[in-house]
Amino acid sequence: MAKTPDFTQAFQNMMSNFPTDNSGISETFKTQTALGEKMSRVALEAAERSTEVSAQWARDAISRLGELSTAKDQPADYAKAMSDFATAAAEIASQHMSAYAEIAKKVQMDTVDIMLNAGKDVAADAQRMTQKATADVQNATRNVTGAGVKPENKI
Repeated sequence: MAKTPDFTQAFQNMMSNFPTDNSGISETFKTQTALGEKMSRVALEAAERSTEVSAQWARDAISRLGELSTAKDQPADYAKAMSDFATAAAEIASQHMSAYAEIAKKVQMDTVDIMLNAGKDVAADAQRMTQKATADVQNATRNVTGAGVKPENKI
């Protein structure tokens, strides 16, 4: 039975002779972690502001309920208190929904800004890595073609 040759050593030798630079991978990792950090900061700030708006909305609603729950002299006063509460609740809801919209708008603007800057960073990293890889390949090619070959024999 034919035995399959083991190419492990040949591939290891080939890869050890191939010029590689791991600093590009390291720079890419740093860029990606910085992007993740910025995006997390935007999300956490939005969550914090959103929580503040929710808490304020709850405080406003509870204070209005306090006014609603006071004893009234006339039955019509209860209807008026309920009507006033509904009007105030609608106004409060409008104000707080507007605050949520402002939070969402800020998150959107910050995200677009971060993504545009990240795109520029990634493009710059890619260009740097490409230029370095091209230079490394050219140097390796010069070393290979220049070693043991006389100038008159070069193509």
